[in-house]
Amino acid sequence: MSTAIVTGQPVPGSSLENDLRSLGYDVRAATDASEAEALLAAVPADRRVALVDARFVGHPHALRLGLTDPRFPLAAVPGAVTAQPAARQALTRALARETSAGGGTAVAVDSLADRVVTALDADGSAVHRPELGSLVAAVPDDPQARNEARQAVAAVDDEAVRLKSAVKARDGFFTTFFISPYSRYIARWCARRGLTPNQVTTASLLTALIAAGCAATGTRPGFVAAGLLLIASFVLDCTDGQLARYSLQYSTLGAWLDATFDRAKEYAYYAGLALGAARGGDDVWALALGAMILQTCRHVVDFSFNEANHDATANTSPTAALSDKLDSVGWTVWLRRMIVLPIGERWAMIAVLTAATTPRITFYVLLVGCAFAATYTTAGRVLRSLTRKAKRTDRAAQALADLADNGPVSAFVVRLTRVRPGAPLLVALGGVAVLTVNLFVGDPVVGAAVYAATSGWALCRPLKGALDWLVPPLFRAAEYGTVLVLASKAGVNGALPAAFGLVAAVAYHHYDTVYRIRGNAGAPPAWLVRAIGGQEGRTLLVTVFAALLTASQFKVALTVLAVAVALVVLVESIRFWVSAGAPAVHDEGEPA
Repeated sequence: MSTAIVTGQPVPGSSLENDLRSLGYDVRAATDASEAEALLAAVPADRRVALVDARFVGHPHALRLGLTDPRFPLAAVPGAVTAQPAARQALTRALARETSAGGGTAVAVDSLADRVVTALDADGSAVHRPELGSLVAAVPDDPQARNEARQAVAAVDDEAVRLKSAVKARDGFFTTFFISPYSRYIARWCARRGLTPNQVTTASLLTALIAAGCAATGTRPGFVAAGLLLIASFVLDCTDGQLARYSLQYSTLGAWLDATFDRAKEYAYYAGLALGAARGGDDVWALALGAMILQTCRHVVDFSFNEANHDATANTSPTAALSDKLDSVGWTVWLRRMIVLPIGERWAMIAVLTAATTPRITFYVLLVGCAFAATYTTAGRVLRSLTRKAKRTDRAAQALADLADNGPVSAFVVRLTRVRPGAPLLVALGGVAVLTVNLFVGDPVVGAAVYAATSGWALCRPLKGALDWLVPPLFRAAEYGTVLVLASKAGVNGALPAAFGLVAAVAYHHYDTVYRIRGNAGAPPAWLVRAIGGQEGRTLLVTVFAALLTASQFKVALTVLAVAVALVVLVESIRFWVSAGAPAVHDEGEPA
């Protein structure tokens, strides 16, 4: 149980202690700073602890936001500060300084909690201050101010604010107007019954898998049920994040589930559609794999661009200024959010097309829509990059290098040749071009060998150029596209489904890398990248398989490789995300 130390003289009629107990705190009282210091020292080191001014007046949800969010080691609202075990030493030092400065006198003049926050800031400690909006959190100095603060509390509906804040500040049109108006109430229903976001996330996954199973039947009733269940899965997908925000139930396991299950659901549904089409005599596995590749590469473009500019300085451009100006015009905001085909619009489109048409038509429309969205977003980001004078940091360059996912083959080539060319993007483009040409009219093994070499040379210098963030998505397209082309050329039944499984396993590894970097936990361990060959090693290996094996043997080789990669990647990923050191990564406003 967490401990709250209420400092100062008790205020008659205050509900503060009851509010703190409702948030899971064991409440203890201290009349002055020295007594608060003694109580703090007596609290076990593995407990969260809070200092709260006895005169605090505010909404319970303001306290909840300030004192219970597990993502931040230190957090504060006016009149209250909290520290998780990792930040207890910083809180102890700040309180000791205040005790020494104040001589242990009673804290009736000003707020000890606020003075401690000031001391933490002076020490350079990062103190999270949540956005309270219309919520009240104050420490009145006299009865009149206290009465005014209580009136302000009564004038604002705490529960309405809590429900509103459960919804992402920035979301897609379909989600905002067709899902969130009622899913937030489902989230509240779940919270009041003790359900966790992880349980809702798992229910969403199971619903999507059942939808994929319905699609795999290949019947019209099955397709209709699949469309309805896919929408139901998306409602639950929105609900789990809203439940996390409503009840502040963030966790490392939840971060992993939330980061990966959306892709697992969507790609499993693609497989279900392909199986259903096959039952009707139509082979659309190439389209299903193409849709997965296009969607994954779109995400890598997003991730790479964001990481490249995450902490860049002088990061302004006329294009960005124009975009910000357009965001002030209501209809352009929604139009621009819709045409990028975020997850809500995309799943709604897939669900409707599944129920009303055929899997082939569904994939055709999906591919056209995603291709247009990818062209729009990539072109805009290229234009921004060319018109800005950003200075990218070493951290950004390292993140891009990690996203590139180079392995031992490219490293060996670099050591052997000692070639250090400039212009990383041009080198990468050259390698991809050679690979592409050889896949269709030349020797794929030669193309893959050249590509492996250029992959290493492209990363010899830091990826700090204006467009160097395009290198990781280029590598993703090259690797995944090689698997698609060679599986299609094999012409044997089962090769494309095996290729689908291999790309899905590798894509999971790449998504896992992204969310580790987002949580400032660094890339996956080097041994993992070596064990699964790196992107250039896998590309070369697949081309060698295609050249040396028969079509049937190639299918088996793809299947074995897919299973091996999936097992190694999943075991390491699960180990990391359920460990105590994994980051609590939660996307608050970027539609997937």
